[in-house]
Amino acid sequence: MPDAVDQITAAWREVRPDVDVSPMEIVARITRLAQILDRELIDFFRTHNLERWEFDVLATLRRSAGETGLTAGALNKAAMLTSGAITNRIDRLTTKGLVARIPDPTDRRAIRVNLTPEGRDLVDRLLPLHTANEQRLLAALTPTDRTQIVNLLRHLSESLGDTSLT
Repeated sequence: MPDAVDQITAAWREVRPDVDVSPMEIVARITRLAQILDRELIDFFRTHNLERWEFDVLATLRRSAGETGLTAGALNKAAMLTSGAITNRIDRLTTKGLVARIPDPTDRRAIRVNLTPEGRDLVDRLLPLHTANEQRLLAALTPTDRTQIVNLLRHLSESLGDTSLT
């Protein structure tokens, strides 16, 4: 069954048969799927009174911070945000009581960001619901399909240099 990208590439092939539009068959699908999945995730987190970015920051702290928390810089790198954006997000999550700024015991000039007990409980409660939602979104794929997609996307990510969180 043709999808939207098939329609787009067919139209290009009609008006510009001299241009190889086959890369669009991959890039456009990834882009369109990213937008669809983003909307679905935004809607899911909204039902839990969270913004998607809030869960992303909280989840990053939960999986990476341990007991000592992360510096704003480390959190910034792990979340792939600008320093101004991460400061704003930390402020907003602090106001909600989900994270706390604590002095770095090894560097008086630095602060660390850590989950509050409420923030930790929220991530722990939402994570199974979030992964169940993602399972729902991927229900059309067989386990073999998923393995193939994971391997192909990993290969593409590696080829474009996305090999580290830092």
